[in-house]
Amino acid sequence: MDVVEPLLVYPDPPPPLLAQTLDLAGHCWKAVVNASAAAQHEPRDGWAGAVVVCDEDPEGAFGICRALRKRDATITPVLLLVSGAQLGELELREDLFDDFCLSPFHPKELEARLRHLFWRSGRGPRPEVVEYGDLALNVETYQAALGERPLDLTYMEYELLKFFATHAGKVFTREQLLSRVWGYEYYGGARTVDVHVRRLRAKLGEEHAGWIQTVRSVGYRFGQPHSLPTG
Repeated sequence: MDVVEPLLVYPDPPPPLLAQTLDLAGHCWKAVVNASAAAQHEPRDGWAGAVVVCDEDPEGAFGICRALRKRDATITPVLLLVSGAQLGELELREDLFDDFCLSPFHPKELEARLRHLFWRSGRGPRPEVVEYGDLALNVETYQAALGERPLDLTYMEYELLKFFATHAGKVFTREQLLSRVWGYEYYGGARTVDVHVRRLRAKLGEEHAGWIQTVRSVGYRFGQPHSLPTG
């Protein structure tokens, strides 16, 4: 971990899953109860970033964000953890945070978004991007786009598309995809793969849906039907 300054975390104590995720990822962090405590414990070189949980005490959470934005020192990158019901509240507060993650969150997604924040603030390496034609998948932020159009993908939709894009031209059975992407014996079985493929095709749109080809009696292959890109 290149970032040595501690992360600011709100509230104190933080949710157990958040604390566990930060510990397992090797982050140094300090939880605070309010904005005054955040100012009191701020390191000499500033906070590496802030993870602010909004679902239990939104006013206190946004109060922390406002306090961080008002400081004259280097701006602290802020990651919000919000519930789906709070998404509408973010539209008028976009100046108070840099990124957000839906709660309950997946630990890998949270860590990826933190790495992206560190990179944007000059505290970490450039994120890795998987590209295929007009498709770009940011491995650090779990964001995907087709040209200028963002793709709204669930975590597993993203993981499946990333696997396809990094194995273009190869044929995989449904069982292989379950093993390689889901990583365990998934209760939904082969039907789970079919459902995710159908959703991905819809989100890719008519022009690019054909990238995911059904191989009769075998499974799926990813790539442009007539000419696969090299490299």
